[in-house]
Amino acid sequence: MDAALSKSERETLKAVFRLAKEGEGAHTGELAAHLGVSPGTATATVKRLAGRGLLDHRPYRGVELTKAGRREAAAAMRRHRIVERFLADMLGYAWNEADRLAHVFEHELPQEVEDRMYVALDRPATCPHGFPIPEVDTAEIPDMPPLYQLEAGDVAIVAISGSTEPDMVAFLDTLGLRPGVRVEVLEKHPFDGPMVLQVDGDRRTLGEKVARQIYVRKEPTKGSRSRREKSA
Repeated sequence: MDAALSKSERETLKAVFRLAKEGEGAHTGELAAHLGVSPGTATATVKRLAGRGLLDHRPYRGVELTKAGRREAAAAMRRHRIVERFLADMLGYAWNEADRLAHVFEHELPQEVEDRMYVALDRPATCPHGFPIPEVDTAEIPDMPPLYQLEAGDVAIVAISGSTEPDMVAFLDTLGLRPGVRVEVLEKHPFDGPMVLQVDGDRRTLGEKVARQIYVRKEPTKGSRSRREKSA
């Protein structure tokens, strides 16, 4: 890039990645709400990023990342997750506090410092929430679907977003559902019915609404071929 991205531009790229769906981009109204800014501010930022070749904004299709935009979004997410890991592992902050604090200073961090943090942390694979840290070279961001998308017999590792309400985090904690925990789906009832999970040797039942607030990294099950996680 010819010029460094601003904080608002990086956050917009990350928001587009999170909100865009396959075959449909993110809408500026959604972006504004997600970022906590006015629709006019969101639209102006989108136009700047589109002018730099990082976003593709088409009528009726919403906003999508270009290939270059995806690389920048991956780099921004990588930095955020490394900073979160530093706050949790080196400074002792709880995983659900690291997200809030990382936003305060991550955008002012020199690349050299980010690189040294990563090495000092022994090159972690995930952030404290359980989400993967994108690789520098590939900029791949593996798909992390909601837990409710899994079916009986599926096995996965839990990740919980930093935007999850504190009461929900506390409730999930009582069920043993924390970042990095391995779960197996024992049953999934039809018509948006509950799921029954195996969590650390215990059977836990979750409703559809709660299960959609937990994200997972699916593991290959017995008898299935190991497949490379597709890029979201």
